[in-house]
Amino acid sequence: MPARLIVVSNRIPSEATPSGGLVVALHEALREKGGIWIGAHPEVGSEEPALIDMGGTQYDKLAFRLTEEDREAYYLGFANSVLWPIAHHRTDLVEINRSFDEGYLRVNRRIAQQMAEVISPEDHIWIHDYHFFPLAEELRSLGVTNRIGFFLHIPFPNITDLDVLPDPPAFARWLAHYDLVGLQTRADVARCLEMFRADPRAEMLPDGAIKFGAQEVSVRSFPIGISAESFARAAQDCAPPPAHELFGDAYVIGVDRLDYSKGLPQRFRAFERYLESYDTGPRASLVQIAPPSRESVRAYQEITADLQQIAGQVNGRFGEVHWAPIRFLHRPVPRDEIAGLLRGARAALVTPLADGMNLVAKEYVAAQDPEDPGVLVLSRFAGAAEDMTEALLVNPHDVDETAAAIRRALTMPLEERQARHTACLKVVEATDTRIWARSFLNRLAACTPALRITGRAAEWLRDEEEGREFDPGAHRSISKEEV
Repeated sequence: MPARLIVVSNRIPSEATPSGGLVVALHEALREKGGIWIGAHPEVGSEEPALIDMGGTQYDKLAFRLTEEDREAYYLGFANSVLWPIAHHRTDLVEINRSFDEGYLRVNRRIAQQMAEVISPEDHIWIHDYHFFPLAEELRSLGVTNRIGFFLHIPFPNITDLDVLPDPPAFARWLAHYDLVGLQTRADVARCLEMFRADPRAEMLPDGAIKFGAQEVSVRSFPIGISAESFARAAQDCAPPPAHELFGDAYVIGVDRLDYSKGLPQRFRAFERYLESYDTGPRASLVQIAPPSRESVRAYQEITADLQQIAGQVNGRFGEVHWAPIRFLHRPVPRDEIAGLLRGARAALVTPLADGMNLVAKEYVAAQDPEDPGVLVLSRFAGAAEDMTEALLVNPHDVDETAAAIRRALTMPLEERQARHTACLKVVEATDTRIWARSFLNRLAACTPALRITGRAAEWLRDEEEGREFDPGAHRSISKEEV
């Protein structure tokens, strides 16, 4: 039987033709290769003993059900109130709660048990993002020896920030059970290798892989991209009316899921500084689309209130009867409509304080008319900045620098805009979703699985490493002699 692809991510697409960067990339990989997509069921409910068949014509879709307790502890708790702020350098926002890490491990263990029922020996498994760091270890403990790859879509944490975790040594051990760990940027790879070098359990091998006890893992950069051709087509088909009919002389655009890592308050203040300092320049509007997310988390409630307050202040100070400097849309906007708005914007502000990649930067470049392109203003702290060096790179904490970049973007000569766009577009095309997925999967297929200690022996060794008394009953009866 040919190897199937089994993808695990926090969500699975509900529609036949999905949208969104990660979802589109995985949809196309599965459509080409065939296999199973596993993700969370959209509805919270009672715990299910097996994965739920969600249908699917081009590949199977299976869902694990979260209980309300799981959602609070595993998803909102450990994943988004511990791991997310640690990865985005906001350890001040970490909420340590023993029920969070217990719930995180419990859900990953249950998903592994459910997956073990559908995995065939030839399958390649591709696990995505911070919700599932321990999943490979849990699968190994059940005897799964398949090639397992992991891709992290957010920044890799700094080594000092990892110490905030309730059990810091567990993090490196979780990653060591994968055959391949994919990260967004070369800087992320450097941070990951720094973590392993500092760990006495790890040994750096000549080929760059890491030996960790009986495990061996390879760490590589695979910068994710977009389907550039289809996004450019959508932008052309949905181009908005001329800017002056909607937004004054021109408009700059921001498109972000509402999150404290995106630097939105700093962006609003930088645009205010542009209005203060450059009153002889184009009368531009800032169109900020920021759909809500994780609204039950206090940090997200606070940033929403901050943005509404700043937008109201700026509009009250600079607005006119028929013109508002900031248009703040705190709701979802259809993807095609966003594509058209990106095409019409004279500049895009992609200014996160920390970001794994940021696909909006690539979508903006793909959406532009090459004969009259807009200008990308890009944070140095976005993963995209590592290769898109011809964007206007800024420090988002510096509102004066960002305001000056807005001014430069709005007044840049056509020839310079075209040259910068051409250079950025080459990066977008080189990291197309198909190229990204194929590159990762080819590398995973080339991995030679190490001699894995799996099943009950792996559980015993984990107890030994963590200094716990070995409990044969808890591990279905195994002796040290068997190990």
